[in-house]
Amino acid sequence: MGRLFAIDYGKKRVGIAVSDENKIIATGLTTVGTAEIFDFIKNYQSENVIDEFIIGYAKDMHGNVSESMQYIEPFVKKLHKTYPDIPIYRVDERFTSVMAQQAILMSGVKKTKRQDKALVDKVSAVIILQSYMENPRLYQTNFGTKKK
Repeated sequence: MGRLFAIDYGKKRVGIAVSDENKIIATGLTTVGTAEIFDFIKNYQSENVIDEFIIGYAKDMHGNVSESMQYIEPFVKKLHKTYPDIPIYRVDERFTSVMAQQAILMSGVKKTKRQDKALVDKVSAVIILQSYMENPRLYQTNFGTKKK
């Protein structure tokens, strides 16, 4: 059994969250520099099976594709080319940063730590993954095929 691997892709940093092998619990894993994401995935996959990639789908307040998709889309295409047998699902990531900041605030984290953008990215990836895990049938993939 493998894990779900969620990515909150950004220009500078990538927040990463994973599920447990039973795909019940979403956990923030880390944040890496954007240039390091493929090396990180390769190293992670050497010790863990990835069943699906879950990627934040950037939309604006009106539900239209946001400007940040101009750098997310090439990443998704390269991810599919590198891992063609692992399906890629996209989850609307609107408000995940705000939700992440609220969750961090409510958890009692000190102010200096709350200002850590890497922490926000990691928690955003958890929110993206949790959204997918709550109802995976809502999401379709254009990349890879779902394992049965």
